[in-house]
Amino acid sequence: MKASWDIFCCVVDNFGDIGVTWRLARQLAAEHDVAVRLWVDDLKSFERLWPAVQPSLASQRHEGVEICQWPQQWPAVQAADVVIEAFGCKLPADYRAAMAARPAPALWLNLEYLSAEGWVSGCHGLPSPQPDRLQKYFFFPGFVEKTGGLLRESGLLARRQAFQADPEARRAFLASLGVTVAPGARLVSLFAYENASLAGWFDAMAADASPTHVLVPQGRVLGDVQAWLAVDELAVGAVHRRGALTVQVVPFVRQDQYDLLLWSCDFNAVRGEDSFVRAQWAGQPLLWHIYEQEEYAHWEKLEAFLALYVEALSPAAGQALTDLWRAWNQGLAMADSWRRVLEHWPELAANARQWGEKQAAQPDLATALVQFYRNWI
Repeated sequence: MKASWDIFCCVVDNFGDIGVTWRLARQLAAEHDVAVRLWVDDLKSFERLWPAVQPSLASQRHEGVEICQWPQQWPAVQAADVVIEAFGCKLPADYRAAMAARPAPALWLNLEYLSAEGWVSGCHGLPSPQPDRLQKYFFFPGFVEKTGGLLRESGLLARRQAFQADPEARRAFLASLGVTVAPGARLVSLFAYENASLAGWFDAMAADASPTHVLVPQGRVLGDVQAWLAVDELAVGAVHRRGALTVQVVPFVRQDQYDLLLWSCDFNAVRGEDSFVRAQWAGQPLLWHIYEQEEYAHWEKLEAFLALYVEALSPAAGQALTDLWRAWNQGLAMADSWRRVLEHWPELAANARQWGEKQAAQPDLATALVQFYRNWI
């Protein structure tokens, strides 16, 4: 009999939490032969990532996963063998009671946000005793041994490498989005929160001697793009040129297509957690717009990741990339750091590929979760 898994997700900031939990649920069902229910409190946002989802349904199946509306009035359901409380969301009291009533205990995991901070490996897998005879464990994704690793489906890097080695596949995918890239132009994707640095970065690209084509999926940064272009609106498909810079708005695409978008680009600016991890698997230089937290807790996460990511780079290349990331996340001028990044482009591109290969040598997050459960029972 298949082990049953329940994953609980409260949608925060539209896409990050549901993006991670949906990828995880799909992979568990497809690769580990477990029965997965994904409880989501906002199916409208979920529908943007996976258009087949019908927000009006209390329960539906997609990709081998039972997707359930997380209602205010909790229904009587049997607790699963493994319960994942994603990103600090609180389990319903009635569900906790169902967990306590099970004849055999359930494995209760608090899936934490991704961090490269040093303390993570020491806290990964630690128990946290709870009332009513329950106990949960902290489970941390991460970039080093003694963490839970990163979400990565089987064969992902091989598929990426095959796609990137096939110019016709890239051309056809971009054409499906209405994108035609001029010969020799650098292709950049931009998925970000609102950012005061955008105007200066765009100015630098517009003034560059080499052409750049920026693809902007629908999202929060469009307001800043619109202000820089000084236009009244920006609809999907809009193309504007200023100097050496072409800016094009593309649709908000489903997750699998977003991977192809990242694989097609030479440089990817991403935000939050889900797109941040997918950009690392793209094997191209990247820029992370981290989600802001109270008391600047996000800044420590950013610096901790950078320390690992630039470790194999020359001092000059590492400093150029570090300065770019810091400027982007503080709303500062980016022209100088962007120019220095371009000077070190071959080294940064090689480092991006090597970083992905290094991370792929570790167990992926879904596999690590399944192994933790097997060791626990």
